[in-house]
Amino acid sequence: MNQVTAAANLNDEASLNRKHNFCAGPASLPTEVLLKAQAEMLDWRGKGVSIMEMSHRSADYVKVAQEAEQSLRRLMNIPDNYKVLFLQGGATLQFSAIPLNLLGNEKSQGKADYLTTGAWSGKAIKEAKRYAQLGLGEVNEVASSKASNFTTVPDQDEWQLTEGAQYFHYCANETIHGVQIFQPPQVDAPLIADMSSCILSEPIDVSKFGMIYAGAQKNIGPAGLVIVIIREDLIGKASEWCPALLDYANQVNKESMLNTPATYSWYLAGLVFEWLEQQGGLEAIAKINRQKAELLYKTIDDSEFYINNVDPQYRSIMNVSFTLKDSSLDGQFLTEAEEAGLLNLKGHRDVGGMRASIYNAVSLESVQALCDFMVEFAKKQA
Repeated sequence: MNQVTAAANLNDEASLNRKHNFCAGPASLPTEVLLKAQAEMLDWRGKGVSIMEMSHRSADYVKVAQEAEQSLRRLMNIPDNYKVLFLQGGATLQFSAIPLNLLGNEKSQGKADYLTTGAWSGKAIKEAKRYAQLGLGEVNEVASSKASNFTTVPDQDEWQLTEGAQYFHYCANETIHGVQIFQPPQVDAPLIADMSSCILSEPIDVSKFGMIYAGAQKNIGPAGLVIVIIREDLIGKASEWCPALLDYANQVNKESMLNTPATYSWYLAGLVFEWLEQQGGLEAIAKINRQKAELLYKTIDDSEFYINNVDPQYRSIMNVSFTLKDSSLDGQFLTEAEEAGLLNLKGHRDVGGMRASIYNAVSLESVQALCDFMVEFAKKQA
């Protein structure tokens, strides 16, 4: 058996053995992307080396990086007056980078508004307040849904907005609680959105935002990368305290290569963008995502055995949380689900219960398999 035939057989076996992965992140990647990366692992496009072994400043890798950015720009229809950065540190590091770049500086203190609708927006405002205490400016929590255990979004007429704020920050999709804000808030300040768990799931109007950022490990690619899409007029305002690597102007000037970037994650992100374009773009993937979410929520709502407490108008189409009527059955549910090839359904430790993350790479067939299992499990407990 020659090497090509052996590799093909291994690919077939691996594809057949892949299970239904509902992990919240690092999350499922398209099988086609993984197979292409596997095929190019040892010898990238006839160069005799892996792309992981290639200089990020080589002409070949620079082309890979540029093609990834152009693919993302096409997918999201990103206007020309926005810069796209491929950075490290995940979305969490942006909780620091944002106030250091935009809240204010030693000459001009600013104000920023934050909306808290779950764990991640809560972490973002907590980090921003640290820099406010250093004298960069003021950080205001316009509203919080903590009283509802983060099952809804406060009505906008209740928000305490700051006049003349430098920016308004929110998390478009709270991965842990399964709460999603589908329409950009109507505020006067530049919108900054953490879209880590919903980016690329449906079309959005980028021009309505000052900045969008997203960790890669959900809908973009493997962990280790964060995408920042920022309007040009917001660049160049960093505090003197801002570390060089966190200064957006520095990263723009060096095309995200101020230091060695996460080259393999960047390459794989480009393959995912290419895959999305082949699926028909965000309009096409959004239809599938809606189908998946509607199917799963219907299974929950049609049963008295499963419960989802999120306000229906804010139910996430990416992260579906639910509990069992009898929590003593949680362990049995998870064990039997794993035996059925349904992986990573345990809810976050802060919430409990179950959570199915149904990102772009999770197929409709996988969601159907989960729903079938849930129906049968409930029947056995009746």
